[in-house]
Amino acid sequence: MKAVVQEGYGPPEVLRLAEVPRPSPGKGEVLLRVRAAGVDRGIWHLMAGLPYVVRPVLGLRRPRNPAVGQDVAGTVEDAGPGVTAFAPGDEVWGVASGSFAEYAVARADRICRKPARLGFEEAGVLAVSGLTALQGLRDAGRVRPGQHVLVVGASGGVGTYAVQVAKALGAEVTGVCSTAKADLVRAVGADHVVDYTRTDFAAAGRRYDVVLDIGGSSRLSRLRAVLAPRGTLVIAGGEDAGDWLGLRRQFAALALAPFVRQRLAVFVAKTRRADLEALADLVEAGRLTPVVGARFALADVPEALRLLAAGGVRGKAAVVVGEEGRA
Repeated sequence: MKAVVQEGYGPPEVLRLAEVPRPSPGKGEVLLRVRAAGVDRGIWHLMAGLPYVVRPVLGLRRPRNPAVGQDVAGTVEDAGPGVTAFAPGDEVWGVASGSFAEYAVARADRICRKPARLGFEEAGVLAVSGLTALQGLRDAGRVRPGQHVLVVGASGGVGTYAVQVAKALGAEVTGVCSTAKADLVRAVGADHVVDYTRTDFAAAGRRYDVVLDIGGSSRLSRLRAVLAPRGTLVIAGGEDAGDWLGLRRQFAALALAPFVRQRLAVFVAKTRRADLEALADLVEAGRLTPVVGARFALADVPEALRLLAAGGVRGKAAVVVGEEGRA
């Protein structure tokens, strides 16, 4: 089968389309015929091997697992031993290691049935960013109806979901984005939009109950300045810095948290079927719609990552596998 592989760390050129053996599902796994997969910042960090502190886990000189991609939507081709929830032909979505390929293996507890309202492209960009938005706001942020929520980085993959999730939780939402993407942030439901090219959100004088920071470049002091005295800051984005740390704001927040009244939260999203189903319920209720801002073929994954790094993607970019994958 055709698959995108990574043989080292660096720019998008370290990725290439190759012919590799088709995988087989093991116990508790299913083999998916991939129809679409999502591109997100996590893929960029894994490709670049940044921050450097993650390399002992991923592989010091090159990734131990050369397969690329996580978000997935497709049809079940085969089910491994012990799988009873899915059968060949089922249309599913979720997370699968190596989803930038014609076939990928997924754990059965990391996928669920595709909502009827979504095509494969939309479902294929939902899991990773959608889970980050849901868990960041509902769990880490503890958003309640009537609260004021600020989403920094509202026009990207996580951001467009975060605006919609916060609205579904009953919050009043302000999104921070650039001029070119303000219309998108309004379209997904933001009550207010701050154009950071014209206005400093930290100097506007407004306080928020919950701040979800996805952008990854604002100083901790600026984020705390717009937070209510007992508000909650959730840091979901890591800097793109190529140093040995790269997560300095997260460490600073954890160190400061015991000494301030504000809640400073750092979290890592987890793939849980219950939360995938919660996202699917929001989709079916018409309260959550993935934004597919760009589409690429398997061979063009490096181009997709270059565009993502340059800030040129509105919402999420989808990798469409074959013409049959177009929804």
